[in-house]
Amino acid sequence: MKNPPASAGRMPALLYFFALCNLIIASSAFVLGGILEPVSQALNVSLAATGQAMTAYALGAAVLAPMLILATGRWSRRATILLALSLFSLGSLCSALAPTLGWLMVGRVIMGAGVMFTAAASATAVSLVAPTQRGQALAIANLGQSVSYAVGVPIGTWIGLQLGWRWPLWLAAGASVLVLLLAMRLLPNTIKVTVASGSLRSAAAQGGVWRVWLRTLLMFTAIFFVFTYIGPVLQELGGLNANELSIVLALFGCGGVVGTLIGGWAADRLGVLKTLALQLSLVALMMVLLPMTQGHPVLLTLTMVAWSINSFGTMTPQQSRLISLAPAQAPMLMSLNSSMLYAGAALGAATGGSLIGVVGMARLPWVAVPFLVLALLSLWPDWRDEQRARAAQQKALP
Repeated sequence: MKNPPASAGRMPALLYFFALCNLIIASSAFVLGGILEPVSQALNVSLAATGQAMTAYALGAAVLAPMLILATGRWSRRATILLALSLFSLGSLCSALAPTLGWLMVGRVIMGAGVMFTAAASATAVSLVAPTQRGQALAIANLGQSVSYAVGVPIGTWIGLQLGWRWPLWLAAGASVLVLLLAMRLLPNTIKVTVASGSLRSAAAQGGVWRVWLRTLLMFTAIFFVFTYIGPVLQELGGLNANELSIVLALFGCGGVVGTLIGGWAADRLGVLKTLALQLSLVALMMVLLPMTQGHPVLLTLTMVAWSINSFGTMTPQQSRLISLAPAQAPMLMSLNSSMLYAGAALGAATGGSLIGVVGMARLPWVAVPFLVLALLSLWPDWRDEQRARAAQQKALP
């Protein structure tokens, strides 16, 4: 039975449930960055070692989640989504109960495997609407990820610093179980999504697709050099207390929501490649400036907001580029693009942790700059291909 497309201008209510799930998943995943210090003190391990719990999560999301998506390809979407939410709930409970860093990392790996939800939900979202509404459907389903940085992460950080680090983890576990129970009730049995593997292989063979994935890997490696240790970095640069840290993180998240909207607007008006070139240049500039704001909390906050606007803003142009290269396979290609995101997060967290003792917490943003420059340079072949395509079109005109 086919899924009925939504009427023009009206989005299925299920998309908003997916947004709620993504809000809980992203908040649960990244709240740890703001409470690393109390976690490291409670578990009696170094800050750099504690940061590897972020690496564990990212590796689970980058490696296990895509494998599970492929393994469940013949399952109904309902079964796949329920498996994803079950894994995330199990990992969240394990993390909240963890008596040692090792157990925390096991829980985080299981949580990462549960991120297969995002790919399954995206594939489901585009199957519920007409082709002309796919972009809007994806934006709604994934909106929770951006909102998490504005709401979930700062609130969870404040709770963790005020009441103890296990509190936000218990809240995350409870919320995860709640959406799992809601999913059992709300998800219909008739949703089916099929991806033609042959056309997927041909789409993924394109150089342009690989460059999008490479840019995502480089960008998020750079971002997670800093974001993994965002709490200690902000405290080192600005001497912020718990309330001030939560406010700066909330403003950072609000900038991310704004950046997501601006990224789509700019891509439509300036073009994808010009938008990405501008955004990546500004993110690199903010990474250069961030250590220079030490002792100036207002400048620190403004730099953080500018960083978030431009880094979050890159995702819509990146997705637009993938859709333009292979429209029929866009959902799966974007799923693999998410794997590159988490692989970058794992690489950034691991490498950043190993360099803290060398460059110091305050100068960690400078390590990110070369990766952003490489991401910027990866646009050149795309720009050249675009110029050639335009020249060929003009030559073909009578």
